[in-house]
Amino acid sequence: MSSITNLKVYTTHPHPCSYLEEQTATTLFVDPQADIDKHLYSRLAENGFRRSGEHLYTPHCLDCSSCIPVRVPVDEFVFNRSQKRIWARNSDLKVTEPKDITGDKYYRLYADYINQRHADGDMYPANKEQYESFLTAQWDLTRYYAFWKDGELKALSVVDLMDNGISAVYTFFDPEDKRRSLGNFCILWQIELAKTMNLPSLYLGYWIKNCAKMSYKSKFIPLELYVNRRWMQISA
Repeated sequence: MSSITNLKVYTTHPHPCSYLEEQTATTLFVDPQADIDKHLYSRLAENGFRRSGEHLYTPHCLDCSSCIPVRVPVDEFVFNRSQKRIWARNSDLKVTEPKDITGDKYYRLYADYINQRHADGDMYPANKEQYESFLTAQWDLTRYYAFWKDGELKALSVVDLMDNGISAVYTFFDPEDKRRSLGNFCILWQIELAKTMNLPSLYLGYWIKNCAKMSYKSKFIPLELYVNRRWMQISA
């Protein structure tokens, strides 16, 4: 088992930022050969790291600190009026836990979601190789939760189970079904999952104040932000 204190890390060359126009980004990532287990992954998450495929990374930009890791303290979270309506609206969904998501039915939903909702992003156009490398991992910590209505796949959430919480790796959903607010619903569902597992936090990745695509994360209050190497809570 590797220790966080002796991990090797590497930085990428500067590259265009995926979230803020005209910004240049640099990424710090953990040695791909490191022995990652639940304990080490959890410590890295506490220090602002995220997973993409087999890589654990964190922004390391010289001139910008806009990417802020955020998490929800689930025991303190209470649904607001809008979230209660979203929860009720999706009470008819059935949840299953597939062992893998390499099948065409999962990829088709992912492709529809990326091609319709994120055509301006760096994952467009969707392709299956990128899909599998992005959302799968070999550390036996990843779980998939599929949401169905009458046999139709409506959403799928990819999460990692840590000893200090759940990491919301990615969720994709039916881009045509706007009435259900499926993205928000899946976060609410993951908050409830963390509660049932007696895990303290749901890690939502990075939040950028001036990025409209990330504004939804600020709706889950209270929210904890990782700033200057410590977690601080905002309640409004």
